[in-house]
Amino acid sequence: MAKKYGVTGPQTLALKTLNTSEKPLSSTNLSHHLNVTTANITGIIDRLEKKGFVQRIRKSDDRRTVLIEPTPEGRRQSEILPDLIEEKLMRGLKDLKPTEIFGIYSALEKMIQIIGKEAEVEPEEAGNLFFDT
Repeated sequence: MAKKYGVTGPQTLALKTLNTSEKPLSSTNLSHHLNVTTANITGIIDRLEKKGFVQRIRKSDDRRTVLIEPTPEGRRQSEILPDLIEEKLMRGLKDLKPTEIFGIYSALEKMIQIIGKEAEVEPEEAGNLFFDT
């Protein structure tokens, strides 16, 4: 991703989140959306800002509050960036039958055994990993 598009996975996720938001987000709100610390989000925003993909806006009524929004170039970049692998995986797994999920679980459990680690999920729980039953 970084080589082809010039942005990392976390930067992509931040840019896509900002692009789909109806309004600019504060660093704190963005960090909550991405499940990262505010210190991490500051670095991500700094790098996206240097690339011209986002801008920081101070609220006129409270100059302590800084909002982040994508620039027109950032919106264009967000549109051409592919979905993250994790997003594709979750969408694909969501459509599988419980028996297919169990098959994947079994194969992963076998791989874990091969490399010498114990599986943390019991086999009977495998079918419930991605489904509310």
